[in-house]
Amino acid sequence: MRTTTGWRAAGPTVLRRASLERRDLRPDDIAVQVDYCGVCHTDLHALCTYDQHTDAPLVPGHEFTGVVTGTGPGVTAFSAGDRVAVGNIVDSCGVCAMCEAGQENFCHSFPTLTYGGTDRQDGSTTLGGYSREYVVREAFAYPLPPNLDPAAAAPLMCAGITVWEPLRSLRVGPGSRVAVAGLGGLGHLAVKMAVALGATTTVISRSQDKRDDARKLGAHDLIASTDTQQMAAARDTFDVVIDTISAPHDLAPYLKLVAMDGTLSLLGYLGPLTVEAMDLLVGRKKLSSAGSGGRPATAEMLQFCADNGVAADIEVLPSSQVDVALDRLRRNDVRYRFVLDMSDLD
Repeated sequence: MRTTTGWRAAGPTVLRRASLERRDLRPDDIAVQVDYCGVCHTDLHALCTYDQHTDAPLVPGHEFTGVVTGTGPGVTAFSAGDRVAVGNIVDSCGVCAMCEAGQENFCHSFPTLTYGGTDRQDGSTTLGGYSREYVVREAFAYPLPPNLDPAAAAPLMCAGITVWEPLRSLRVGPGSRVAVAGLGGLGHLAVKMAVALGATTTVISRSQDKRDDARKLGAHDLIASTDTQQMAAARDTFDVVIDTISAPHDLAPYLKLVAMDGTLSLLGYLGPLTVEAMDLLVGRKKLSSAGSGGRPATAEMLQFCADNGVAADIEVLPSSQVDVALDRLRRNDVRYRFVLDMSDLD
């Protein structure tokens, strides 16, 4: 086994620096020195529900960038020194219809997650990127384009691919009218990507407070969801509404914004929903969702971001301040993504 250092859960919301074990390199494995790891709401949720007495070991972190430090004998895509990015999926069955279609995120036997997953060969629990080293199959690591900043690129591997998937599947491009509900970690990247794809893009927020931020991100307008007149004026306007709101909320006001044959895509809240059929019927509107992305889409997303100067707006903290990042994230005190610098684990 290989050893490294990382931040391991010691109870709800408690992380402690600890020695971690990584597997010896299999033929198609690469070892990655983790340089930057994004902090995701998923990490916060996993920690809040963690019980060290009954649950498997937990090391969060599933959006990170780094440098290859070692390769298995069968690796052909990477060499030591290569810059790479890794997201929230590190394996899949590879043979089901979804995997064969390049949608490993929908693997019929469920993809192996970067942390809290079960290794498909030895049954061990996967430990995430809040660590100095990660061992991953080369097929689930991606070359990091040279013109992408490694810290700002880390959140692309979760938040970025999550919004990229529906934007691409819904064929957003020049002439498209897109609204993004919620301007947080997901939302700000949805705005940047929609604008870069050529869409006329509007932010929907609870108030006008983020109008300047929306403009800086490239949005053409902002609608306050609490302003009934603005919402009524925008009825049947948008081909695609990307809903990144993470809390339970009424979908009816957002469905009313969707144009005929348009789509409301839910990315933030994935719990139980109540929808009035008439809100879909009037205008032949569609309700969809998305999460993460397969290997082809992830590689495409990274190259698109490199070609169009798209990256996350981040605040970098040393990994020793992970508790600060999590506490501020819990209070929504970030614009728009925390990234941990893992070099202090040396």
